[in-house]
Amino acid sequence: MKTFKAPRKALDGLDAGTVAALVTASSDIALVLDRRGVVRDIAFGNPELAAELGADWVGKPFNSLVTVDSRPKIEALFAELDAPEPRARQANHPSPGGATVAVSWSLRRLGEDGGLLAQGRDLRAVAALQQRLIEAEQSLERDYSKLRLAEARYRLLLQSSAEPTVVVDLGTQRIVEANPVAARLLGDDAKRLAGRPLGESLDAASGRQLPEWIGALRAAGRAEPLRARLVAGRRECRLAASVFRQDNSSHALLRIESAGDADPAAAANGHAPAGRFVEVFQRLPDALVVCDAGGRILAANRSFLDLAQLASEEQARNESLERWLGRPGVDLGVLTANLRQGGEVRLFATTLRGELGSSVEVEISATRLSGSDEPAYAYAIRNVERRRAVEPRDAKALPRSVEQMTELVGRVSLKELVRETTDVIERLCIEAALELTRDNRASAAEMLGLSRQSLYVKLRRYGLGDLDSAERR
Repeated sequence: MKTFKAPRKALDGLDAGTVAALVTASSDIALVLDRRGVVRDIAFGNPELAAELGADWVGKPFNSLVTVDSRPKIEALFAELDAPEPRARQANHPSPGGATVAVSWSLRRLGEDGGLLAQGRDLRAVAALQQRLIEAEQSLERDYSKLRLAEARYRLLLQSSAEPTVVVDLGTQRIVEANPVAARLLGDDAKRLAGRPLGESLDAASGRQLPEWIGALRAAGRAEPLRARLVAGRRECRLAASVFRQDNSSHALLRIESAGDADPAAAANGHAPAGRFVEVFQRLPDALVVCDAGGRILAANRSFLDLAQLASEEQARNESLERWLGRPGVDLGVLTANLRQGGEVRLFATTLRGELGSSVEVEISATRLSGSDEPAYAYAIRNVERRRAVEPRDAKALPRSVEQMTELVGRVSLKELVRETTDVIERLCIEAALELTRDNRASAAEMLGLSRQSLYVKLRRYGLGDLDSAERR
């Protein structure tokens, strides 16, 4: 702390009123205490803090105005009163609303008569920022945890797959990653394969065809499987690719199939063993469900069973998907109607209820399946709970859009929706009237078209203002 070099000369002649104004302006709250620590006078530099604390402190011991856990801090203030540089101490004060208000206090002597001056600074804004920081850190940690879990699932899926699989950067045509089965097939260790051009693993003729095939993949996103011959073992194979984007570049997931294997598309349509595709269906982290035209579940993966809190697929099979969707009688009908008309639905927002009472926000994308006499629909259900905003919502804020209100239909009864919305609007109107009339209850009641007694009833209901002092006026 650095003080004035000559305070007596600089501040000589100041009267009590000027000193009081300076103390009030430099503090959010200031207390004049006697030598026993009893409050003799109080001044607020922050009107919001005066409204929040709202108690008559004059005549009460300073130590009794704080919460029990803060009393040792007030005692430390008095103990360090004569220290060369006394420290400020943070104390919590109970408010009439039941919350606590954090204030940073510093204590000084007022001359030789034993009087003391306690100056406080409101720490609510700092506490709010700290709380938002903690919530943001927790949200980031949850996201990191889910990313690590998704990566672990990807690694497990790649490493445990019995199908030779290689990830290739289409821009550089180099191998990014290969699973153990593919590494053995290519005749080298998986770590040494990373970064090596894919063409080095193919014979000369296949290597000349590779750039044109990769160019077609980059341009169209798909291409017919490439017949090639591996250098290791001189074995003929087919390269089937699935293109995806990562870090602003195109990559391909290559499946190395023996030249005699069935075509993947045929396998997907049921004309060849589909064990690998069943494994992918079960292992994907997003919930996948296949339903008939009536919405009854034909197949569901493990992620859907987790969301629906089911022990086995048998519990879901032949049950209507509507049983777990958020708005019974609405969501499945809307999805089915759109699928019949357009063949696909993207990012349909709703909730999914579990058997044990849980409820999560989800997005549903769906498509109509072909290749069968009976129509069927596939639904991909993604948990979007982590996208919730971490910022606390203002208690006075109305819903930001009509869409947000309609999303509550099916979760909250219409009677509760109307009552809660009416209460919010009524409270906002009363607060606006009190602000316009500068807290004049009689004028506010006249402005709202209410009797004064009716206004007091509503003020008590919403916990607004100092009603005792208002009724005495």
